[in-house]
Amino acid sequence: MNTFNPRRRKLLQYGFMGLGAFFGNALLPSPLKAASLSLSLAARGELLPPDQNGVRLPAGFTSRIVAHSGQTLFGYTWHAAPDGGAVFATADGGWIYVSNSELDNQAGGVGALRFNAQGEIIDAYSILSQTNRNCAGGHTPWQTWLSCEEIEKGKVWECDPFGRKAAQIRSALGFFKHEAVAVDTRNMQLYLTEDQSDGCLYRYTARSFDAAGNPNLEDGFLEVAEVVEGPIGTVRWHTLPDPLAITTPTRKQIANSTRFNGGEGIWYHQGIVYFTTKGDDRVWAYTVRQHHLSVVYNAALYLRPVLTGVDNIITNAAGDLLVAEDGGDMQIVVLIAGKVLPLLQVASHDRSEITGPAFSPDGSRLYFSSQRGKTGLSENGITFEITGPF
Repeated sequence: MNTFNPRRRKLLQYGFMGLGAFFGNALLPSPLKAASLSLSLAARGELLPPDQNGVRLPAGFTSRIVAHSGQTLFGYTWHAAPDGGAVFATADGGWIYVSNSELDNQAGGVGALRFNAQGEIIDAYSILSQTNRNCAGGHTPWQTWLSCEEIEKGKVWECDPFGRKAAQIRSALGFFKHEAVAVDTRNMQLYLTEDQSDGCLYRYTARSFDAAGNPNLEDGFLEVAEVVEGPIGTVRWHTLPDPLAITTPTRKQIANSTRFNGGEGIWYHQGIVYFTTKGDDRVWAYTVRQHHLSVVYNAALYLRPVLTGVDNIITNAAGDLLVAEDGGDMQIVVLIAGKVLPLLQVASHDRSEITGPAFSPDGSRLYFSSQRGKTGLSENGITFEITGPF
């Protein structure tokens, strides 16, 4: 499945350009249109054969492995099943990469790798432990990591990436099968996905804020989305009567709530909330100001789609959308106004998934994991760093 075929890659690339013409850019929100003008990652060229770490990259990019599951680093054993992740800048010019562990039976949690300004690992430690199926999550502008439990009545844990403060449950964000969360940095609202085949899209609004203007995650209300005209169109929000799901699951509390087939990654960028649904291989865009939902990628429209198994989603500094595959061809794929182009591929990891993509503060390094490595077993996860002209 992961064998490189240059001729197939070209045919697929042209097919996606054709779909861009089909969309005519009309359905693409403004950041995607703007990204197409700069070309940015679209101009990086085809992927080369696998490097020494088994990663296929464009010319000018390099990879290194920063951690293996089971490896002891500075007294911390890097966790199995590495999943969602994020990067946080440090005062000394370095950064911290946090990574969830998607294990059951209270074996989950979050680990952290600390890098100095030169990119050397100088520490590793736990910031959350004894939790369940910590899947994805979200980076907050007040420099915390929201780690989401993907279980029935799962919780969101707010974690300190520096490991100085104990993690806290944020009950007001609801108890359901959480996947990921994104913060609208303009309105300070939080958007959350639900990993159910009949899941929902949620929004949290705080009633109070601290002195710095950050929302109180224990004093607010949780809403669920209803797309009024059908699968796309105007969105109406309904307040949930029981966000803790004491008597009824959150997704079943509002009859008119819209169902999304397996909510996955979610990301906020310049007034738009992007999220993915794995059950139908779609990438969605919710324009906050217009309260409008559209589809920016739908694998079903392609004869031979490059991108399948849509999962985690992020943007780079230019606003290009990067989507990681759960299975598929084990790629991170770039969506740029009518083009769908592989940025990288991990070869011979057919029974794994790509998780936790996140950029270093200067945007020159990309971190992610192959959750189950070559063997398909959670204890064989591998965490990578890619350096290049992103």
